[in-house]
This record gives sequence, C-alpha cells and structure tokens, in this order.
Amino acid sequence: MEKATKVFWISVVIAIVFVLWGVLLPNQLTSVMDVTLGFFLQNFGWFYQLSATFFLIFALFLIFSRYGKIKLGKDEDKPEFSRPTWFAMLFSAGMGIGLLFFGVSEPISHFANPPLGEAGTSAAATQALRYTYLHWGFHAWAIYATIALGLAYFKFRKGYPGLLSATLYPILGEKTKGPIGGVIDVVAVFATIFGVAASLGLGAAQINGGLSYVTGIPNTFGIQLLIIAIITVLFLISAGTGIKRGIKYLSNTNMILAVLLFFGVLFLGPTVFLLELFTTTLGSYIQNLPAMGLRLAPFNADNAAWIQGWTIFYWAWWIAWAPFVGTFIARVSRGRTVREFVVAVLFIPTIVCALWFAVFGGTGIHLEYNLGIPISEQTLETALFLVFQQLPLSALLIIITLFLITVFFITSADSATFVLGMQTTTGSLEPPNIIKYVWGILLAASAAILMYTGGLAGLQTAIIVSAFPLTFVLIAMAFSMVKSLNAEMGPKKQKERKKETVMKERPNPT
Repeated sequence: MEKATKVFWISVVIAIVFVLWGVLLPNQLTSVMDVTLGFFLQNFGWFYQLSATFFLIFALFLIFSRYGKIKLGKDEDKPEFSRPTWFAMLFSAGMGIGLLFFGVSEPISHFANPPLGEAGTSAAATQALRYTYLHWGFHAWAIYATIALGLAYFKFRKGYPGLLSATLYPILGEKTKGPIGGVIDVVAVFATIFGVAASLGLGAAQINGGLSYVTGIPNTFGIQLLIIAIITVLFLISAGTGIKRGIKYLSNTNMILAVLLFFGVLFLGPTVFLLELFTTTLGSYIQNLPAMGLRLAPFNADNAAWIQGWTIFYWAWWIAWAPFVGTFIARVSRGRTVREFVVAVLFIPTIVCALWFAVFGGTGIHLEYNLGIPISEQTLETALFLVFQQLPLSALLIIITLFLITVFFITSADSATFVLGMQTTTGSLEPPNIIKYVWGILLAASAAILMYTGGLAGLQTAIIVSAFPLTFVLIAMAFSMVKSLNAEMGPKKQKERKKETVMKERPNPT
C-alpha cells in the first residue's frame, strides 16, 4: 500500500461509511436519497442540459481546430493498441451493460409513453428511437471525449500525473497539488464509484431477470446479491492480470459476442424494416438534435417529469461515468492525434449505438406495433428476453446475451478497479493489485447497498448527485485544455517545431 495517497484513504473511509449507513439505517438512506433526487431534478435540469450541449460543441470545435494534429504523447509515440482492440476496449468500458439493459426496453418505453404526442403510433415509434439516440449518441460521447482527451493530453504529452486535478494545472497552478486538488480527485473517485455501481446494479438485475424469465429462478434482491458476489470474485481475478491481459482479452471477447448477437437479431428479425427504420430515425435525430438536446418543459409538469427521468438522468450518468471511462480511454489512447481521437470517440460509437438501438428497439416496436405482442408491458429487465422468444434460435440468443452481460459486468468492474487505482495512486499506470482489490470490494458493496435501499431509483439518485460537482470540474478542464493547447500552438512554439522538422529532413552531409 506504499503507493496509496491521501485521496485513497479519505475515499475509502467515506465509501465504508456510506456502505455502513445503508446496512444499519437503510430507511434513512432511502429517505435522504429521495429528497436529494427531487431537489436536483427540479432545480438543476437546465444546468445538465446546457452542460451536455457545451461538451458537444467543445468536441466539434476540437475536430476542426488547429490543435487537431497534436499527438497525445510525444511526437514519436506510436499507438499501443491496434484500432480494433482500441474500439473494443472503448465500447466495453463506455456502454457495455447499458446497451443490453436498455436495447429493447428504452425504445419500447418511449413508444408506449412518448415525450410528446400520442402513444403507439408510427410517429411515436420514430420519436422513441430519436430520443434514444439522443441519450446514447453525440452528447454522451462528447462528455467522454472531453475528459479522456484532457487526461491523455496532460498525462502523455505534458508528463503530468494521470489525475483529474492535474488537468487543471494551467488554471490553478500549484494549488492542484494541495487540498483543492485533493477535493477534485475525491469528487472524481465518488462519481466513478456511483456511476459504475449503477451499471453493476443494472447488470445484476438483468442477469437475474433473464434467469427468472427463462428458468423461473426468483427475481429477488437475494439472488442479485449472490450474482454480484460471484461476479466480484471473477473480476477481481481478472483485475490481478493487468490491462494488457485480462481487460484486453475480455474486451475483444465482448466485441465478438456483441457483433454475433447484433447480426443474429438483425437477420432473424424483420431485416428490411430495421434497416429502413435506422435510416429514417438517424436522419430525424440529426435534424432535431439541437432542439432535443436543449428541450425542457417549464409549462408542462408531465413532460418535465419525463425529461427529468430520462434525459437529465442520462446526462448525469454520462458525467458520473466520465472519470472512469475517460481515464480508461486515455490510458489506451497514447499515440493518437487530437483529431483522430475525437472523431473516433465521438462519431463511430454514436453510429454503432444508433444501429444497436434501431435493431433491438426496432424489433420490439415491430412486434408490438404490427403483431400486437405486449413488449412494453414487460419490466426493463425482461423486455429483451420476450423479444428473443419471438425469434428463431431464441434459446441461443438468450444464452449469448446472459454470457455477454456477465462478461460486460466483469470488464466494467475490472476497468473500474484499474481506474480507481490510478486515481488514488498519483496516476500510476500500474496500480498495485491490493488497491484494485479494495476498490473492487467497495464497488460491489456500493452496488448492493444501492440496490437494497432504492433499486433503480437509488442508483439514479446516486448518479445525479455525484455528477453535479463533477460537471464544474469537467467544464474547467475544457478551458484548461484550450489554454495549454494555445500555449503549445503559439507563434514561438510553431517556429521551433518547424525548425525541428527542417533539421530532420535535411540530408546527412556524410
């Protein structure tokens, strides 16, 4: 534990206090979380909307800016991982369990309970996918791209510690090494804990829901706790192997299984309908993106509740996940240029997520709209499995799905222990196993407590609250990055770089 910092010890103590609070006084914790959730949703929805839009504008600015050719590392650095492996790692950490949990359930929920207009119509179907793309598309990946780029740039090019506080050095200077920096890093740690714990809770709920739907095993907290315990042992074993073995191999396995499942549903379902639906809804999403991304409902309480429960929740979730996903993406992105990095992180995952929801959600909508099968009456955990039962090879699809959820679960938790280890060991690229094990156990305990005290509502509360202070840090990081990039691209620096290029290209006189 010699590498552990004060941030580690402070964060561990606070995390243990939270877990004990949930064990000893669960009703009080639930009450506090409910009041806190209501306060943030009613008073700061506008703040989350504007912040998410800011990150998207910032990411687009970076793509077309003069900073695009700057490398995330030294000028001679080469990427550590191939592009396919890089993409696989990015998806496994960035969306993973959520794509399976919400693949059918979110579009069909919007179809049955739309943000605007009449439910169950063709217009509601288009709108359902359009809003699903909004929640999983450009805004989400812009948040990830912003923090990941900042961490990678300051770590690999500037040689700063791989900590959130270090990215604010151009603004705060030496204060990042004192109490202010410590507070920033503790905020990042807790956003990571609650953001990842929410995903682990969703994963356990869906594994239990799937097993219950298929085999009749009870869908109870006790079973979910057992699932979390088993998966915890597996991801702790994986965490001990390091990023170049466990996470790398699991991420590639995830990608292969996800591709098989995607094409299985596409070709076993109404293929032409799904491809036409994807094309139509993608165009509608792009056309309506600014209005949807800034939409609130100050004159309509019902619409406001929908936006708070879905859109605002998602912005907070992506922000809470940002230190985890950002740190992990930064770690595997050394040697990429700014433009290559932002284009890849922003556009490719958005298109893939849109395809995923069009195929899975579109199949659910097709079954209900055209065949009258009540997909929308299922719970969030079981809607996917009812869809599979209407397709050929349903047993195989369900087996692949349950295995894929499990592997995503392990990968996300494994990646999270690595990131938390980095954040609490001065940015070490190889945090000690003992520190990763401590965080793995606390992650599992936090997920269990949140599920026990409030279920999905408890997870939602933890995410929205932890994301609030972190949003200010991420906005400051964007300005800090621009300040540092400006200094690097100043006239003097450009002249020096041009001189170095001429010297390298000059023929050797001997």
